[in-house]
Amino acid sequence: MPSYFQFVLTLMNGLTYGALLFVIASGFTLVFGLMRVLNLSHGAIYLLGGYVGYTASTTVSQLLARSVPALHQAAGGGFGWLLGVLAAAVAGGLVALVLQRLIRNVHGDLAQTLLTLGLAITIGDLCLWIWGGLPLTLDAPDAISQPVRIAGIPYPGYRLFVIGFAVLTGVGLYLLLFRSQLGRIIRAGVDNREMVAAVGINIDRLFLTVFILGGALTGVSGAIGGTYLAFQPGTDFDILTVALFVVVIGGLGSLLGSSVGALIVGLIDSFGRAYFSELAIFLLSGTVILVLAFRTQGLFGRAN
Repeated sequence: MPSYFQFVLTLMNGLTYGALLFVIASGFTLVFGLMRVLNLSHGAIYLLGGYVGYTASTTVSQLLARSVPALHQAAGGGFGWLLGVLAAAVAGGLVALVLQRLIRNVHGDLAQTLLTLGLAITIGDLCLWIWGGLPLTLDAPDAISQPVRIAGIPYPGYRLFVIGFAVLTGVGLYLLLFRSQLGRIIRAGVDNREMVAAVGINIDRLFLTVFILGGALTGVSGAIGGTYLAFQPGTDFDILTVALFVVVIGGLGSLLGSSVGALIVGLIDSFGRAYFSELAIFLLSGTVILVLAFRTQGLFGRAN
């Protein structure tokens, strides 16, 4: 393959992977930014979202294929996949609801972190028991799977969809947190919880809502990422590790930091595997070490 083609494909793969990592890390950033809890069950919620999305998508597609084959063929699998993504969002939101209810009764950063780790192990074991250990992927709808030519090179349409979805997610979260009255209340509650509660705002309910939003977003990332990358038992801790890399580089609790960190990790991983396969892991971990050496709070994190 000519080096030009390899470079373009490597660049696009890095952007796609970085876009997926941003969606994954956004839920992590929301939860940490509000609750100051290092949620080690984040990767498990991603994995659960992938499994639930796969089951819902497969079940709906099979039902439509048997009962309304013309509609199923015309939709190209779109109905099943969309319902799978919605089911993944519901599953992620429910887990976040349970987690928030548990965490509020546990005091101390170490105890809360260990609680999320125990929940992660429990979810991972349940997934292994229910779905087994074979790798699975969701089938992407035909409408967003057609190849698109970029710089003369055909590139999978679904990967471009992942990039577009990440952009929309980033814009939506920015508008919610920084351009809405709700976002102002949330940020005020993070800085001074007692003051916001004193003016009559139910800050606990508000934080619970955003906590569920973070879980739902993580579940959605599991279904979308599970259409792009295969998932299996063990994927949860792989995703957790990479998500930690993203937020550590960008800065804990920073939405802008998550986007920049995800882009850096995605490009380093893609180019490292393509051109320096033996050093790919070293390049990624080395980048994290360099960032922490000069900015312990990350590129866009706030100093304590």
